[in-house]
Amino acid sequence: MMFAPLLFLLAATRVELIPSQTVEVAPHTWGQFEIDLMQRPALVEATFQVESGSNNLRMALLRRDGLERLRNEEPAGVLAWTGPSRLGRIRYQVREPGSYAMVLDNRAESRPATVRLNVWLDFAEPTTPGATQLSTGRRAAIVSISCVAFLGVVAFSARRLWSAIKR
Repeated sequence: MMFAPLLFLLAATRVELIPSQTVEVAPHTWGQFEIDLMQRPALVEATFQVESGSNNLRMALLRRDGLERLRNEEPAGVLAWTGPSRLGRIRYQVREPGSYAMVLDNRAESRPATVRLNVWLDFAEPTTPGATQLSTGRRAAIVSISCVAFLGVVAFSARRLWSAIKR
């Protein structure tokens, strides 16, 4: 009987990685938080709210190698990001296990930012399908069918107009 609550905790799919933590991000710089998803893919959900300081804070999720490129001031290949604001939210389904980083970017401001940050990981199976685009063959078939239907309507209309003009 004592093990039942423990089993419910082990069965939870949502894990709070960074629980409502206040961080300070210096001006003209960025702060980072490592996210290691070596075991399996997960939905990464993160929110931030600036409590004082910067009005133009941005948050981004990127791969670990992208973080290294960001350090070298090269294009980083960001997976998800927010616009400059006092608050923001990212929801991104990470499909491949690996090392990731959450970055709070305060490079555009000349004053520090005190930020409340929350990060959750949800290991439940994604509810949305993996494919978001049609295959090339299906796209070609849809375009072809649409063109044939359009030309059929045009031909039918032209024929009706032509017969009405002849009368």
